[in-house]
Amino acid sequence: MKAEYVIVGAGSAGCALAYRLTEAGHRVTLIEFGGSDRSIYIQMPGALSYPMNMPRFDWGFHTRSEEHLGGRSLVTPRGKVLGGSSSINGMVFVRGNRKDFDHWQESGADGWGYKDVLPYFKRMEAWHGGASPWRGTNGPLHVTRGSRRNPLFNAFTEAGEQAGWPHTPDYNGENQEGFGPMEATIWGGRRWSAAAAYLRPAMKSGLLTIVHGFARRVLFQDNRAYAVEIERKGIIECVEAEREIILSASSINTPKLLMLSGIGPADHLVQHGIPVIADRPGVGANLQDHLEIYMQYKSLKKVTLYTYYNLLGKGRVGVEWLLQKTGLGASNQFESCGFIRSSDAVDYPDIQYHFLPLAVRYDGKAAVSGHGFQVHVGPMRSKSRGTVRLVSNDPNAAPEIHFNYMSHPDDWKEFRACVRLTREIFDQPAMAEYRGDEIQPGADVQSDDDIDTFIRQHAESAFHPCGTARVGAEDDPLAVVNPELCVIGTQGLRVADSSIFPRITNGNLNAPSIMTGEKAADHILGRFRCNTGWDNSLIVD
Repeated sequence: MKAEYVIVGAGSAGCALAYRLTEAGHRVTLIEFGGSDRSIYIQMPGALSYPMNMPRFDWGFHTRSEEHLGGRSLVTPRGKVLGGSSSINGMVFVRGNRKDFDHWQESGADGWGYKDVLPYFKRMEAWHGGASPWRGTNGPLHVTRGSRRNPLFNAFTEAGEQAGWPHTPDYNGENQEGFGPMEATIWGGRRWSAAAAYLRPAMKSGLLTIVHGFARRVLFQDNRAYAVEIERKGIIECVEAEREIILSASSINTPKLLMLSGIGPADHLVQHGIPVIADRPGVGANLQDHLEIYMQYKSLKKVTLYTYYNLLGKGRVGVEWLLQKTGLGASNQFESCGFIRSSDAVDYPDIQYHFLPLAVRYDGKAAVSGHGFQVHVGPMRSKSRGTVRLVSNDPNAAPEIHFNYMSHPDDWKEFRACVRLTREIFDQPAMAEYRGDEIQPGADVQSDDDIDTFIRQHAESAFHPCGTARVGAEDDPLAVVNPELCVIGTQGLRVADSSIFPRITNGNLNAPSIMTGEKAADHILGRFRCNTGWDNSLIVD
């Protein structure tokens, strides 16, 4: 099998990359281990808690024991399906803060500042919120807002304003800070994943071949990547690339593939008997995530989703969605949000809120008995760093994932601020007619030690891993890819997914991951040079 370009991973970035390369007239082979995304559990937004807990759609990764979280092992869902994690996530759309990308630029990712990435955010989206110089309206990715019919949504944002924070009409626009409506990749009542937005249009071009196989390693001649070794139906095959190979396999599987291919910390590779192609200590390092807690309250009014949290209620919601693609099943129920600063000393928001009119775990497995509501809240820029490492040279072995959560003392200070600021917000008049007793952490959890114990026992991943093959300057010993996303020390190999993030962005990672795929395509096509910016005369024939 041969193509001009071979992409590993049909996820958020991989789908966008495949679309733009085929749009430019190139033959692309896309390797994806997972199967079809045509399932009600994926397509119905209200069913979001199901696919991330189904082995059919999820790789089933777990962390090793996290010593600062009481030795707990946390789940690390990653999409194993067309669309990747965009097919199993919560569909929340957050670009990140402009200062996130300016930090990337300052840390050596030339050409990845906000002014450079904004055109790609605009190019990729079809925003349905009205005219705005900050937003795009003609892209393949539909971005919408929920109806916010439930009174709790507006009560929460009003409470945030009463607590002294601004109202932000569009946190993806000019100003992120404040409280306002949340946006989602939902269109026509369906999940609008990267597969829907990019992959299906690319398939119509006739230039895209999708190969369902398990990627084992990249093959090299000298230091040039020329093929991907895959296993398909028990047979080992090679998928050759005439021009380039691009890894878009996630921040967990991309560093695993790099190391299995001989690119990574030399001592680690030698330990597992893997010949070293390029000694890059940064491969698998710099692992980051967002942790969050659920702060839950009883509701004094029966206006929450608990009314539908039973077999009959779920059935009614499902039937309406099946027949009309409307109703509660057509929303992810994250329709209001907030971005605030933990203190005046912080120069831009470092806390995010997802409000939900139900008191329930993210995986849907445990709901509070009775009417309640909650916010998911957590710090945005943890200083803790972890690793992804091989456990052997067997491609079928899952990697060791160690986020090293809460290992930096500042993380504890920021999380305590999350708890106390959230209580201030819910104590505002706008919530008075709805706010009952605090379910968790509980009114008796007040001291630093008590809050820390709650965090240690109850903090959960927001499922935003990134950073394990970070972009940086060629002479940066910990950078894995240069600003053109070429793997340093090799030829013909690039990375394009959330692995490249030098530092995690504010909010959910689906939008910046798709942006990465969009921008990677222009680097490959020669339309963007990091030292000069855009130049359409550089398009590769």
